[in-house]
Amino acid sequence: MDEAMKTRLLAARSQLASHLHEGIMPFWTARGVDPVYGGYLVCYDDQGDLIEDETDKHIVTQTRMIWGFSLFNMIDPENPQYREAARQGVDFFIDHFWDAEHGGWNWLVKRDGTLLDGGKVVYGQSFAIYGLATYYLSTGDERGLEYAERTFDLLQRYCVDTARGGYYENLEPDWQLSPGGFCAGDRKSLDIHMHLLECFTVLAQASGKEIHKRRLQEVIDIILTHMIDPESGCGGNQYDLDFNPIPAIAIRRTFNADREDGSVETLSGRNGCGAVGTVTTSYGHNVELAWLLVRAGEVLGKPRDTYGPVVRRLVDHALAFGFDHVRGGVYRDGPHHGPALVTDKEFWQNAEVLVGFLDSCEITSDERYAEAFLLTWDFVREHLINADLGEWMTLVSETGEVLVPGIGTPWKACYHSGRAVYEAIRRIDMILGQARGR
Repeated sequence: MDEAMKTRLLAARSQLASHLHEGIMPFWTARGVDPVYGGYLVCYDDQGDLIEDETDKHIVTQTRMIWGFSLFNMIDPENPQYREAARQGVDFFIDHFWDAEHGGWNWLVKRDGTLLDGGKVVYGQSFAIYGLATYYLSTGDERGLEYAERTFDLLQRYCVDTARGGYYENLEPDWQLSPGGFCAGDRKSLDIHMHLLECFTVLAQASGKEIHKRRLQEVIDIILTHMIDPESGCGGNQYDLDFNPIPAIAIRRTFNADREDGSVETLSGRNGCGAVGTVTTSYGHNVELAWLLVRAGEVLGKPRDTYGPVVRRLVDHALAFGFDHVRGGVYRDGPHHGPALVTDKEFWQNAEVLVGFLDSCEITSDERYAEAFLLTWDFVREHLINADLGEWMTLVSETGEVLVPGIGTPWKACYHSGRAVYEAIRRIDMILGQARGR
């Protein structure tokens, strides 16, 4: 790696560290904790003000905030406010989301904890495991590991598809499989299986138990066998229960069904992924999966380049079809072959590719990936980060015009932005450490 690239990466590292410590962490520390009922308030407008009519609490962002404050505690363990913010979030979560009758975690409660939706969605259960296991690693509070393991056990009891492999994803409050169609009891997805990979990785790290490592390896094998297109090398989107790819639809209790005007539609136009009937891929998911595979392999005791060929194909597909080589940043969705169909740029995809591009550079020593990281980070700094508040906006156009300026939503808190910045810093250190070693 030449000196010019090292200098550019060092400059980016300094910017990332400033953004994390002076932007993301202070923003959520000042606003995130609900001072009245406990748990977290996450819906904030582009002025940083709480949206008063959006204070219901969703499992996804409550657990992501537990994760976030647990991370902040790891970064700065001498500051007691981070540990306390995580602890009170766990208290609220156990008291109001745990289903004492059926086990598992409810989907949605009011601000005060009154139950609104007891659905058992594996997406939400996975983030419960992820947040609680991370909380345990951060604080040593045994409740985190206890409830993470209990959740894992319930997934094995109710959600494993023993006939075909993988997991059922959408279930009712009593763990009965949901109907098909919009309720999606007849579908599997790369999205949810990827987040099972993610949460089983942290659970295996926290517990050290063979059963958790074995189930992690099984999820990896399911994804590699059934959910990556062998021709294009990219990930799929939605599948029938036998893992046949099918056109994606908006699903009850998902981001696409809940976003913007609340309409439910097949994935077409601005809210989705192109023409009706098109089997699509998410560039953000592909690159996120790439770096999560590397991390999972590490926890399983494998070398960092174990999944290198798969990682390279996933990332190269995104660079070929989903990356803006002029302005930086990645688009949302497109077909397995050919250019992107949805070319606006969303917060979470552009967060995840920061880590994935750097991972690919570290594994392969190919500086194309470092260039993609730097160009994306420049776009993010200029167009996606609200400089006055220090957090990311939700959605901008291909050229950076603000489309959805909101800073926090029922699906958006500190998880994607905070994690990406933290992990990017770590990977720059790894890359530069390797360069010094050579």
